[in-house]
Formats: sequence, C-alpha cells, structure tokens
Amino acid sequence: MENNNNPLSPHLQVYRWHISSLLSITHRIVGIINFLSIIIILFLLILIGPNKNFFEIISETFIGKFIIISLCWSFSFQILNEIRHLAWDMGFGFDLKVSRITGIATIFGSFVLAILFYLIGKNII
Repeated sequence: MENNNNPLSPHLQVYRWHISSLLSITHRIVGIINFLSIIIILFLLILIGPNKNFFEIISETFIGKFIIISLCWSFSFQILNEIRHLAWDMGFGFDLKVSRITGIATIFGSFVLAILFYLIGKNII
C-alpha cells in the first residue's frame, strides 16, 4: 500500500527563505558557538593561568585575529538578536515590514558592533 502521490511539505526547494528564518537558524548556531567558545576560553585560562604571553601570541597571528573578530561578531549578533526577541516578547515588531527592517538592522549592527568591540579591545578607540 504505497501511495507516492503524497505532497512533500514544506520542501527546501519550494520553501522561500525569509530573513526571520535565516536569523533564527543563525541565532541557534551562534548560540552553540558562543557556548563552546566560552568553555574553551575558560579552559585555556585555567590551564595557562596568569600567563598573558600566550594570548598575546595568539592575537598577533592571522588565524588568531580571525577567531577574535569572529567571536566579536557572534557575541554582538547574539546580543542584538536577543534584543529583537525581547521586543517580540513584549508584543512589538510582528509586522512583516518591521520584522524585515529589524532583521537587516541586526545583521548590519552586528558587524558594526564587532568592529567596535575589536577596536576597543585593541585600545585603538
């Protein structure tokens, strides 16, 4: 009794992506990355202790700078998206236009905040 006429719903080839779904998936992935990165950073701090040379050496390499900037972005994205969700919890921003605008603002704002966090951390600003 196979019935192959059943529709596949929703299917990835049919489903149209919206910014809210993209931000929701990214928010979950970034949350896991932030959780794991905090564990790794704390583990390194416990192992290395007060030796600051290790972190200075890492921050001077290209890969180290990439990881630092990536973590700055992931934390800033998480913060801004949580503020967006907080507004939703209070009942604001459910309109499609407002949701799209806040989603785009979250993406661009996370990049701006990541750059600011990095520059402030390097004592440039």
